[in-house]
Amino acid sequence: MTGQPAELYWDATYAIAMALRDHYPTYNPENVGLEELAGMVAALPGFQDDLALVTDRILVDIQTVWYEEAINL
Repeated sequence: MTGQPAELYWDATYAIAMALRDHYPTYNPENVGLEELAGMVAALPGFQDDLALVTDRILVDIQTVWYEEAINL
């Protein structure tokens, strides 16, 4: 599985947050709206889940972890 991105699903909050940090290093998580965030996650390599399954709570959780990891670089 070398070179292949890991499969990502909505319940993988930490993995998604790390992928966002790596793929969007110039973005400030505080300035990303939830709709934009959903699109960014869907565009990540390896993302496999259904967009219809996401909730605001899931997106807020992802955004929170992304923010916390981004400020700890």
